[in-house]
Parts: sequence; C-alpha cells; structure tokens
Amino acid sequence: MQPFQPYSLNLHGQLHEIEKPQVMGIINVTPDSFFDGSRAFDRDSIARRTEQMISDGADMLDLGAYSSRPGAKDISVEEETERIIRGVETVRSIDKHIPLSIDTFRAKVAEAAINAGADIINDISGGDLDTDMMETAARLRTPYIMMHMRGTPATMQTMTDYDDLVADIIRDLASKIQKFRQAGVADIIVDPGFGFSKTLEQNYELLANLRTMITALECPMLIGVSRKSMITRALGITPEEALNGTTVINTLAMLQGASVIRVHDVKEAKQAVELTMRYNQFI
Repeated sequence: MQPFQPYSLNLHGQLHEIEKPQVMGIINVTPDSFFDGSRAFDRDSIARRTEQMISDGADMLDLGAYSSRPGAKDISVEEETERIIRGVETVRSIDKHIPLSIDTFRAKVAEAAINAGADIINDISGGDLDTDMMETAARLRTPYIMMHMRGTPATMQTMTDYDDLVADIIRDLASKIQKFRQAGVADIIVDPGFGFSKTLEQNYELLANLRTMITALECPMLIGVSRKSMITRALGITPEEALNGTTVINTLAMLQGASVIRVHDVKEAKQAVELTMRYNQFI
C-alpha cells in the first residue's frame, strides 16, 4: 500500500481531485488564538495573511473565529458568524477558488459561511456540540472534517481515560462516519484530534498508529499539530520556537498516509510535502 491514497472532494458541484498531501493554512479571525502568528482579526490583516499563504503555496485555507484553546473566551453565535463572514468575504475577494474550510462546531455559523462562499465544514466536535450539524452538512452537500474530541474545549483535558486509546477513537469515529453517511454526507475527512482530550503521551501513541486508523476508517485524514503543546511540552519550548518540531511531526504523519496537514507555516509545510512525496516514489 502506498503511503498516500488519492481522493476527491465535491466542492459546490465541482470535483476537486487530490493527488498529494494538501497544506491547509490556518487563519484565526479571533484575538485570542494560542499562537499569535495566526491571528488576523480585521480585513486588512486577514487579506495580508491570505495573500502570504497563497503566495507560499497553500492548497487550502481554514478560517476559525472561535478559539478552542483551554481558557479561551466564549462568544455568541452572532459574534462568531460576524467574524467568520468577514473572513470568508476577505478571502474570496483575493481568491475565488481556493478550497476554504470553516473551523466551527456550530451549524448556524457553518451554514452562513458556506452560503457566503466557503466550501468545507471543519468541526472539532464531530457533531457532538451541535445536534443540527449533521443535517446541515448533509443538506448543504459539503465535505465535512470530523475531529475526535471528548467533552468541550473547557472540559476536554479532564476526559483522557481510555480503555484502548486507538481502538476507542476508531470506534467513536466509525460510528459517527456511519451516521453522517446515512444522513447524506458523502465526503468525510477524519481528524484524530491531537491535543484534544489526549495527554502528551497519548498524542504520540496516536501518531504511531495513524496508518491503522486510516486503514480502519477508510477516509482521508487531516493532521493538526502545528506548534501545539505536544511539541512545546515535549521539548520545553514556546509555540514561537515550535516550527521545526511541527515539520517533524507532519512528516511522520505523511509517511503513514495523512492527506491534509493543517499548519500556521505554509512555505515550510509545502517543502515537507515535496520531500516526502519524492521519498514515497522509492518505497
């Protein structure tokens, strides 16, 4: 089996063929993301970050307006929607076609963003935090990124007890995949949820078993480890110092078949994809 399996996504009726790992650039339309380099709150800063990421070769962009870091301020649906629409409109004024994902667990926010021109829903809760999300994704016929998390961003780090980490996550995601497919969601990408309801050691156990998960779930997999605490805590560094560690983890994930790497640093991630694909030709 080759490390990367090509797949396609239906984006507003257009088939988007994917032949190599995709680099998804992070744009946080919020003032309190854990890494300040990803914050772009007003239209000018969103535009600058968008232009830079596209120039650096981003294959996709991911807009988030609600910080999921522990201790982050809760905001209303209305405020999140206002922020996310500002982001969608700004990105689309620069590039009308780049695949655009919306990082939200709220169905109303997702629907407003898709109607404004976004393409993909990226839900950290896998539908658990909003019971309307499954029906919304099915009705909009949009690709759906399903992440594994227990609890909420405020409680997730108290919910790290598993009988068998990998088996439990596979079982949880497989059950949700079946329900979403039965509801009519055709294109599903899974995200094992590094840092969400996992301890430091569990993150690395998960990393070592990505191929098993991809094979079991039969879905493309997104990896989101960029500058996260599984790197900074392991090395005793800050998020600002974690680019090299991020590249290492992303490369290990791609060697096991990861399909999308979600990053703050697009240029370096594109280099990692290029070198990994060259290596894959000979295995």
